[in-house]
Amino acid sequence: MKQKYLIMKNDDTNELVIKEFGELNKDMYSLLCEEIYDSKNIQSAVSAGKSTLVSALRTENMFPIGVYAERIADAVINMYTSKSDPSVELLFNDIDLVAKDQETKLIVDEAKTEPDDIDELLEDDVNGSDFDEKDDIEKISYPLKITDDDSEETDDSG
Repeated sequence: MKQKYLIMKNDDTNELVIKEFGELNKDMYSLLCEEIYDSKNIQSAVSAGKSTLVSALRTENMFPIGVYAERIADAVINMYTSKSDPSVELLFNDIDLVAKDQETKLIVDEAKTEPDDIDELLEDDVNGSDFDEKDDIEKISYPLKITDDDSEETDDSG
């Protein structure tokens, strides 16, 4: 689905208005949600950082996904930190996200392929003397000591 966000900063009313539109019919956007924020709250969220701003912009009615929320937050930060245009229009297409996700999966799959000869990697790093266990076994101390005399005296009367 294609989505459009219209972000408008109104200094006269000290408000930030975000309208969310969705393409329900071909090339026709319908208003899905409109949120009005107090500019003072938004300004303090901008000062606190992007993640705080994203939390402030998300509501029960308008909860854009992370990628969209970050781009919306970037636009709002730009509005409040510079004297840019008081309105911004952002367009999103879910198909673009799916295509990026597919590209990421292909890259990850390529990275997961094993080297041609994994045994060569092991041969270079392994030293044969690391496996001499005879000395290590002799160093093991046992909490119970059994003498040869005690092992022959078992009770067979039972």
